[in-house]
Amino acid sequence: MAKTSQVYRDRKRLRLIRRQAERRAELRQVIRDAGVSLDDKRIAQAKLEKLPRNGSPARRTNRCQLTGRSRGVYRKFRLSRIMLRQLAHEGKIPGMTKSSW
Repeated sequence: MAKTSQVYRDRKRLRLIRRQAERRAELRQVIRDAGVSLDDKRIAQAKLEKLPRNGSPARRTNRCQLTGRSRGVYRKFRLSRIMLRQLAHEGKIPGMTKSSW
């Protein structure tokens, strides 16, 4: 089990990301637009830099939904490799079986 403080920190980041997503998208659109003047782009870039860093989606970590483990997490299942294997052995993941050849 991961430290609960880390799990709560990631949850807090996720809330901040969702709250600022629209604002960040607007500023990025201004920066990428070819028809906007260079001064407006610089202003938009400065505003984007002033937003909290934790609001950036790149700072979010994939964590296991059951244990909070940050390493070895499968995106499709949102589970760590350890929990995925355990649940597959118990038959709790539909369509997944232990392979043997």
